[in-house]
Amino acid sequence: QVQLVESGGGLVQAGGSLRLSCAVSGGTFSNYAMGWFRQAPGKEHEFVAAISRSFGITSFADSVKGRFTISRDNAKNTVSLQMNSLKPEDTAVYYCAAVTQGALWVSRASYEYASWGQGTQVTVSS
Repeated sequence: QVQLVESGGGLVQAGGSLRLSCAVSGGTFSNYAMGWFRQAPGKEHEFVAAISRSFGITSFADSVKGRFTISRDNAKNTVSLQMNSLKPEDTAVYYCAAVTQGALWVSRASYEYASWGQGTQVTVSS
């Protein structure tokens, strides 16, 4: 059974940076395409970023493009989300997600991901 554990959330001032990590266990990490999603209070689940299992293909929501980067370390079974120039509207619970897919696959659709972490809170103060 795949388990995902996020870390790195916290409180930061607008313009600051945070780095989220997601540790994956219980499966073959290199087989998983990975995604980050977020949910703010009263809002729907929102796609943030995704990365393919191979070749480093990435996808970003327009709202974070140029500010966030996603990376993976297959040796450490982790995926990271580097968040720079944070804004108050980035405040949300951030979730990582995984699914076994082909080498070039990325998706923005939350329903396509099979396994989810418990989330980590990111709060950006103005």
